[in-house]
Amino acid sequence: MQVLNDVWSFVGYVPPFLFVLTLVVFFHELGHFLVGRFCGVGVVTFSIGFGPELFGWNDRHGTRWRISMIPLGGYVRFVGDENAASVPDREALDGMSAEERDHAFQTKSVGARAAIVAAGPIANFLLAIVVFSGLLFFGGRWDLLPKVGDVSPGEVAAEAGVRPGDLIMTIEGKPVATFMDVMRIVSERAGQTTRFEIDRGGRRVDVTLTPRLFEEKSRFGSQRRGLVGIRASTDPADRHLRTFGPGEAVVEGVKETWFFVEKTLSYVGGLFSGRESIDQIGGPLRVAQISGEVAGLGFPALINLVALLSVSIGLLNLFPIPMLDGGHLVFYAAEAVRGRPLSERAQDIGFRIGLGLILMLTLVSSWYDILHLVSLRSGG
Repeated sequence: MQVLNDVWSFVGYVPPFLFVLTLVVFFHELGHFLVGRFCGVGVVTFSIGFGPELFGWNDRHGTRWRISMIPLGGYVRFVGDENAASVPDREALDGMSAEERDHAFQTKSVGARAAIVAAGPIANFLLAIVVFSGLLFFGGRWDLLPKVGDVSPGEVAAEAGVRPGDLIMTIEGKPVATFMDVMRIVSERAGQTTRFEIDRGGRRVDVTLTPRLFEEKSRFGSQRRGLVGIRASTDPADRHLRTFGPGEAVVEGVKETWFFVEKTLSYVGGLFSGRESIDQIGGPLRVAQISGEVAGLGFPALINLVALLSVSIGLLNLFPIPMLDGGHLVFYAAEAVRGRPLSERAQDIGFRIGLGLILMLTLVSSWYDILHLVSLRSGG
């Protein structure tokens, strides 16, 4: 019976998961599609999902728009592509007429091809900016003053002399406006000596401390972050709803998007340095579970998840791995420097290496997804 309950519970995650992933994938592929069309490239297929087609239609330009059976991604196939990964179909290219070749992706300039490829990740970042900006414009944001309400005994802040009522002005010389700013900076500085400038009753006080590394486990997975042992003031006077005009909302949306770009890159760097753990990587199962959990918090929370996942997808696709957009951009950069494309053999080897890396990443993330779900079921 418990197994049936678990299965039924997971089925409930499917609709929000499909909503989140489909929206992110659609805008990514739409970026490729629009810039491709602008550059005069013919589009054979625009697919949401992989595998057999469930349903579809043809537009007036001859593009087949389709919804496919496996909803774990999507692709745009241009004239001259052999498959969904934009591997050149060299035999087809050789047999094309001059007019057909004029609309093939591979016959366009290296700059045009690079723009088409880069448009996918750029569309993801733009989607995130639009979502963050829209949430701030329509709903505003509750901000807490960077004022200390409570200091945990025996923690880093208490030992450094931080007191309740202290107003944090800067951290490492960087001004902070809200308590969220404090949390974000501290979370990234575990094990690093950090200087706080504090306003204590009108008197400036400098405090130096070193956030300790704290690993927190929740239903959304494990997270490593810096911790100093302070909590925000609960005084209603220190909490206010900030509203944003259109321009302010866009500026904050850009800042929010850039923050998550930096956070993701910091995590990737931490993997190579050993500071971060690979078990924080989430695959489709983890995304489905998180989508279901977040959907229960309301539509704004779910659309916020769309923005977060869009940033992640955009960055992932820019990694210099053949078969991903970043790998294609590396090939085009080499072509621009050399004045001619890499040899067919070099490209084929690159695509095979890229496929192997992607499969390995998929297996690793799926394995940790399973461990995470088992841990949730057992209450660990």
